[in-house]
Amino acid sequence: MESTTPGRRASSRPPFRIRMEQIAVVPAWAILLMAYFGTLIFTVVLSFTSSRGFPQFDFVGLSQYRRLIATPRWSVSVENLLIFGTGFIVWCLVFGFLLAVVMDSRIRGEGFLRTVYLYPHSMSFVVTGLAWQWMFNPALGIQSTVRGWGWETFTLNWLTRPDLAIYVMIIAGAWQSTGLISVILLAGLRGVDADVWKATRVDGIPTWQVYLRIVLPMIRPMVAVSVIMLAISVVKAYDLVVALTNGGPGMSTELPAKFAMDNLFARQNIGLASASITLILVSVVAIVGPWMYCEARKAKNSGGH
Repeated sequence: MESTTPGRRASSRPPFRIRMEQIAVVPAWAILLMAYFGTLIFTVVLSFTSSRGFPQFDFVGLSQYRRLIATPRWSVSVENLLIFGTGFIVWCLVFGFLLAVVMDSRIRGEGFLRTVYLYPHSMSFVVTGLAWQWMFNPALGIQSTVRGWGWETFTLNWLTRPDLAIYVMIIAGAWQSTGLISVILLAGLRGVDADVWKATRVDGIPTWQVYLRIVLPMIRPMVAVSVIMLAISVVKAYDLVVALTNGGPGMSTELPAKFAMDNLFARQNIGLASASITLILVSVVAIVGPWMYCEARKAKNSGGH
């Protein structure tokens, strides 16, 4: 009579369990490959075609990219992206960190302040754009209100000035996203060991130096996550532009995402739109990829020590 030992029963079950787990994730991987990588590859392929209103697979090489680079509107949108992205990310990180420091000091009403800071993030960029468009509208918003109070010479016409309209976008976007960044950085600050603060107080190190030289390097992963999230918001900034300025005055607030959407739907130029999207993707990977690799190496080296 054969007897089955508990060890044999235990050793015979894990392979079956592993196979079932692998089968369970197959639909998720299939959806990911088809919905994400499939559409990504399809977009890249279309960028090498002369597709207009409908996809066509008559490959024309790099002609769409040459046409894209020679388009003045595209050049202006890339310049605006650099201005908007730099101002938006720096504003959110600086003010988000300052707000996190304030809340980390255990002030009264911290829960209420956290709700106030996060409230703008609960709204879409369309609502944010419309709200700030009203505030900066010379005939309806702040300028009209202040002049109604008696200051007839007060002027706030940034949205009508091509040299200042992009900064209204930075303010509006940062107003919505700073609260979320402050909460992420606050989580990092709350994870700093209390002994670090005790040691710095004993050594007499000024508080601002502690934050800059000790605390910030310790919460680097939170900062990295914040930068990636903000960079994604910059690259896909479309609804804020449409709701706030619609790319104007002129092309002063035109961004690559709006350029791509206009060529995809309004101008019926799928090939050129796909080329612009592919070029944005390659640029983002070329910038973010090495930076993420360096961050991963630093984290690995610090973990090894």
